[in-house]
Amino acid sequence: MVFAKISQVAHYVPDQVVSNDDLAEIMDTSDEWISSRTGILRRHISRDETTSDLATVVAQRLLAKANLDAEEIDFIVVATITPDSLMPSTAARVQANIGASRAFAFDLTAACSGFVFALATAEKYISSGMYRRGIVIGSETLSKVLDWSDRSTSVLFGDGAGGVLLEASDQKHFLAESLNSDGSRGECLTYGKTGLISPFSIQEEPDVFLKMDGRAVFDFAIRDVAKSIKQTIEKSPISADELDYLLLHQANIRILDKMARKIGVDRDKLPANMMKYGNTSAASIPILLSECVEEGLINLDGSQKILLSGFGGGLTWGTLIVTI
Repeated sequence: MVFAKISQVAHYVPDQVVSNDDLAEIMDTSDEWISSRTGILRRHISRDETTSDLATVVAQRLLAKANLDAEEIDFIVVATITPDSLMPSTAARVQANIGASRAFAFDLTAACSGFVFALATAEKYISSGMYRRGIVIGSETLSKVLDWSDRSTSVLFGDGAGGVLLEASDQKHFLAESLNSDGSRGECLTYGKTGLISPFSIQEEPDVFLKMDGRAVFDFAIRDVAKSIKQTIEKSPISADELDYLLLHQANIRILDKMARKIGVDRDKLPANMMKYGNTSAASIPILLSECVEEGLINLDGSQKILLSGFGGGLTWGTLIVTI
């Protein structure tokens, strides 16, 4: 049998750093107001780099780390809600940029769950035996979809990209999976409504900016996502105590604190980096994974058991348990 494994990780963020104090100069907010409620201290904001630019750097770094030529890649999946364009896809732009002429490429839209959904999808391609190598990236330039006069949303998000190289293996590395959606609650977190603007329709104005019911999303994470994570662990071949780390979507430090208690794991097993990057949606988990490898918490030798969990717009939530 053929299985899939994560063999390399990489991330990239724009150079420009915007602190909470910087935001306080353009809106009615403060460092204390933002940090005490979210844990966020700063974020990276693109000056001129697009979502595909960020993703391209990640793909190039993955290839360099693995000493691979781009033509050895079979597919590219980019999870994003902020593509450069709907057509061509961000993944297609990355494919062209790196010269991966043999790879098929497409985007996947599942908001902050996007990377987990994309990784679960890519794992199936590899385990089918039809493909040997694929790149999975979460990349976002959320700064372009924010209403910068709305302090309830604009202070929360940042730009960045992270990704993994997925390769065929003769050992099982993906141990458990749970993917979920609830469209009936989708209006809690929205953006990018295009509207009806043809001469043959009743005119409907677009609604382009991101909007969020923060309390509803917070409660959803603490209640539904925590329950789903516990259920995923219970149906996996390992116990919660055997997990080395739980890499959760980086939305709010309070969510991580409450999640640890709800799941029943040591808080130290939930690393955090939203302090530096804010909420980067589909990019948050792979950025965190890449940083954990850089810092030596995770070593990519196949000995550690890691839980990945994303949750957000859709509403969507998903959890994977993997050995890395």
